[in-house]
Amino acid sequence: MCGISGIFSVKATASLNLVQEMTDLLKHRGPDAGGYYQSEDGHCVLGHRRLSIIDLRDAANQPMPSSCGRYMIVFNGEVYNFKELKEDILKFKDVNFKTTSDTEVLIEAFALWGKAFIYKLNGMFSIAIYDKQDKILWLFRDRLGIKPLFYFWNGEFFAFSSELKSLLALRQKLGAFHLNKEAVNQYLRLGYIPEPNTIYKEVQKFGAAHLGAVSPYGFSSESYWNLDKKINKFTYNDEEKSKVRLNELIESSVKYRLISDVPFGTFLSGGIDSSLVTAVAQHVSPTPINTFSIGFKEAKYNEAEHAAKIANQLKTNHHEFIVSYQDAVEHFDQIIEAYDEPYADSSAIPTMLVSKLAKQYVTMTLSGDGGDEQFMGYGAYTWAKRLNNPFINAMKGPAKFFLSKSKQSKYKRVAEMFNYDASTHMPSHIFSVEQYFFSARELNDLLLKGMQQELKYPLVERERKLNAVENQAFFDLKHYLKDDLLVKVDRASMQYSLETRVPLLDHRIVEFSINLNDKLKLKNKESKYLLKQVLYEYLPKELFDRPKWGFSIPIRYWLQNELKYLIDNYLSDTVLLKYRIFDKDKVKDLVSRYFAGEDHLFNKIWAIILLNQWLEKNEDLTIY
Repeated sequence: MCGISGIFSVKATASLNLVQEMTDLLKHRGPDAGGYYQSEDGHCVLGHRRLSIIDLRDAANQPMPSSCGRYMIVFNGEVYNFKELKEDILKFKDVNFKTTSDTEVLIEAFALWGKAFIYKLNGMFSIAIYDKQDKILWLFRDRLGIKPLFYFWNGEFFAFSSELKSLLALRQKLGAFHLNKEAVNQYLRLGYIPEPNTIYKEVQKFGAAHLGAVSPYGFSSESYWNLDKKINKFTYNDEEKSKVRLNELIESSVKYRLISDVPFGTFLSGGIDSSLVTAVAQHVSPTPINTFSIGFKEAKYNEAEHAAKIANQLKTNHHEFIVSYQDAVEHFDQIIEAYDEPYADSSAIPTMLVSKLAKQYVTMTLSGDGGDEQFMGYGAYTWAKRLNNPFINAMKGPAKFFLSKSKQSKYKRVAEMFNYDASTHMPSHIFSVEQYFFSARELNDLLLKGMQQELKYPLVERERKLNAVENQAFFDLKHYLKDDLLVKVDRASMQYSLETRVPLLDHRIVEFSINLNDKLKLKNKESKYLLKQVLYEYLPKELFDRPKWGFSIPIRYWLQNELKYLIDNYLSDTVLLKYRIFDKDKVKDLVSRYFAGEDHLFNKIWAIILLNQWLEKNEDLTIY
């Protein structure tokens, strides 16, 4: 796991000093080594920061040349099937491999197969390869978008990096960046900014499952793997065969992700997904693995005790961290620092805490991310089914009216769920309301006219038509997982130089799960049904006979107490008038209603606070 950056300049010489500055800003991603490459003609410069995981010797440092000398690579991530790839390469040509790293295998695979090598990779990665002969810079990102990659392109000057903060160094050369209004709307609707947008108009996220090329003739990119096109006409319906296949895939995936030359462990929350990953990891490991869980002293429902029971059952080397809410409060400012753009998922804070604590013991961890989106584990899927019911749809007007008149905050929130029409994009609407963010109607009412942007989701043709619940889950898999949850884990863990791997997002598992009959995901009102059946092969079902509480921090209450100063500082008339994004009176009304008892408004207020806080720390940004 590392940080990469680079520049390709079509006309002028690329600045080595600028790439060094960009790369230095990524040192937290790779504290073990740093290196640079500049092409002979000076038009391409590559930078790399290394977190050593496989082959810890200096010989495995980057940038790394191919054996033929034509290609140079910088690479962030891990490719798990590199040993098999190495064997395949040796069938076609004689290569004297000098390291046992996956990086060397990658550059030799590209030298042998060209851009088609990407189809052979199983892993999480962002890769940049420079072809010295043809003067082409190639870029590749993994299928699910686990590893980040950002870029700037103005027709003559191309720059890329693992994090946005690194590209901000370009402003010294290119001038101020501009606020992306569409991204602001997306952020307030979803709590995150989805690909390809960033908060800056000038910078974009390089697409997941894309490859691209930059040359003196320009920049272009294309998809090499399309999740929509992986949906088959028919589903897997046989429960027993599907269970066996899913178990095989998960075990294979976990085995791959335990390849490491450094100490490792798993994040263990006590829930279904992390427990399954941990159980399989312990099953295939010859020695006790490390497990890490975290809990709050003041929490009403503490999942740490459940994690401890599971760790005891599996006989892992368990580490339990019990922290105070004050520890979490002290990490609020780090959200801006680590995430670089407005990001309203408050669970980033406990994720940062557990990453910081785990780093004291290990350099690599496994996480259970991806199970909910693939196997229907969220409450939003119940809403998707309800709102697809013709009777409920017909009654949405009266339901909205009566619920909005309720004195209970939770019913006022539910009223907004019924506030849609035939033109509404239902997956994003359900997500926004379920996550306590702004619906499209609310946002149009809140933003000043110069900031309002209509968000469009293009229709996609698929081999099989998805029902409403499947469509909601697919939306989460394509957007929420990639642009929120995986971003959360990457930034939080890499802030502390900790690599985190996600076994449930092996592309083979994803291709299987999206074609699994939905009745094997949600059966007899039991969510994640088939995933649980696999889990019960490793752990007693009784350990999981309890409500799912999740792991969060009480933002809705803190904003009225410990964090009230954030409202005073960032929702003041001075700040709201300074940036001219929000209708000042509407924001004031929102805050008044929140303090009057409508505490379901907390995430809306939290989102505005974080946006304004980010703007205050980026005052050189051009808004209009």
